[in-house]
Amino acid sequence: MPTRVTVYEVGPRDGLQNEAATVPTEGKLALIRALANAGISRIEATSFVSPRWIPQLADAVQVTAALPALPGVSYVVLVPNAKGLDRLADALRGEGERAAVEAAVFLSASETHNRKNVNKTVEEIFREFERLVPAARALGLRVRGYVSTVWGCPYEGEVDPARAAEVVKRLVALGCDQISLGDTIGVGTPGQTRRILGLLLRDLAPERLALHMHDTRGTALANVLAGLELGVTTFDASIGGLGGCPYAPGASGNLATEDLVYMLHGMGYETGIDFARLIEAGLLAERLVGRRLPGKTLQAERARAEV
Repeated sequence: MPTRVTVYEVGPRDGLQNEAATVPTEGKLALIRALANAGISRIEATSFVSPRWIPQLADAVQVTAALPALPGVSYVVLVPNAKGLDRLADALRGEGERAAVEAAVFLSASETHNRKNVNKTVEEIFREFERLVPAARALGLRVRGYVSTVWGCPYEGEVDPARAAEVVKRLVALGCDQISLGDTIGVGTPGQTRRILGLLLRDLAPERLALHMHDTRGTALANVLAGLELGVTTFDASIGGLGGCPYAPGASGNLATEDLVYMLHGMGYETGIDFARLIEAGLLAERLVGRRLPGKTLQAERARAEV
């Protein structure tokens, strides 16, 4: 099993996009800075999807242009199509030191969720990606690929792991550096996780994969442990448990970053994260969204401080 784990933070994008209220640009940047100051080295900052789809992220250009250039910190932004990549390229132009930025593309393992999410079939999305991924790499950007509904689809039920494996292989062939596997509705169990990873790890090194677990049924950390046992070293999480999926009915929040870090540190894993500063970032996230967040460790640390 590995000794160092990368915690990949998705709160500023995946978390905030699911909030009813829109957090101002300066608030988003303050949260990003707080997460970076806590030692998180990869932060998903925003998405260049159409503001008509996700109005909470309409300030993607402003956020990207203002990302702080910090040693060892890289930021990831989602680009759904060529227009989104053009907007990202525009945001990265300008004078001065530029933050390290990566691009990410996304699709689902199930056809129905693809149609609900982006109104395209899997094949239509791949035709777009055949141009998009090489274009992003030509700009000098690393590219991450997201595959949603790997464990199950809210419309189709359980998804055949072979379908997900085929999608992953095609993303790797296009040039994606890492593939994040998403349990979008939080139905995964450790046994299922072992079967899915066992299939994928026949052809891919474990560092090429990440797990993006939702905690809908309280099994996210158990699935992380299953991934650790098989050598996976990158896990997506969201500060305070922010987030969900607007196109997946019943999907609750992501695995909370502080819950993941608390477990990893307790098991002796290195993350490079300052736990106290991470809790401060979680409390900031609560103030920004105006409500208490569901992360269990955040709740426990807040209660302890109030005693």
